[in-house]
Amino acid sequence: MSSRGTTFAALGAALALLTPPAYGAASSSGTASSPGSAAPAAATTDPDAGAPPGAEVLGRPAVGEPFKLTIGYSNTSALDEFEVTVDEVRCGEPLDPKALAHAADPGTEPPPEEGKQYCVVSMEVRNVGKSEADWSADDAVTLNVDDTAYSPTQSDNELAGLYAQYWSDRGKTDPSFGINPDSRSPEHAVVQIPAGDEPTTAWVASGNLLETIDGPEPGYLVQLDPAG
Repeated sequence: MSSRGTTFAALGAALALLTPPAYGAASSSGTASSPGSAAPAAATTDPDAGAPPGAEVLGRPAVGEPFKLTIGYSNTSALDEFEVTVDEVRCGEPLDPKALAHAADPGTEPPPEEGKQYCVVSMEVRNVGKSEADWSADDAVTLNVDDTAYSPTQSDNELAGLYAQYWSDRGKTDPSFGINPDSRSPEHAVVQIPAGDEPTTAWVASGNLLETIDGPEPGYLVQLDPAG
């Protein structure tokens, strides 16, 4: 189970986003990154640029196209299974005031790091397994500019926690707390990328972490369309 519940309880609740650069289709769900957390992925000429080096690419879905995460555990034969859809990625906008209203300091948007902009990745997560299961984007998602991958920082995850609280107040449990079979919930990632840059892909690991002691987790390289 994610630590988001204890870390962000004081932060309040939150919603989606405003309007400018949206990469792909719009829908219901958003998490974040830092300057020091940028990690080079593959060569820009590589169709897998943005995936962690050595990771198996399970697919390259478009925005709005669902894909399946299958998560296994070393101490049990049971599998957690989720259907995830990246609905939208928005960059360079103010965070939604309705989200900030639930922060510890209501109405105040913390500035991004110098030279950076916030991007919010909105997703829908559906449990397609046989029992209650949990999944969080906090440590399993990167937002990529060509071959450079940006991960959410701790403060970015705190902002994503506002979105989770907002939806929780409206009866949509955050997937990191566990959702039942055939239940759907919004999930968000907030990531900082250089101001003026446009994300090209999002990597979503088929696991709870980007990498384990055995190496990078397999995952999906979601294709973003800046023109969208």
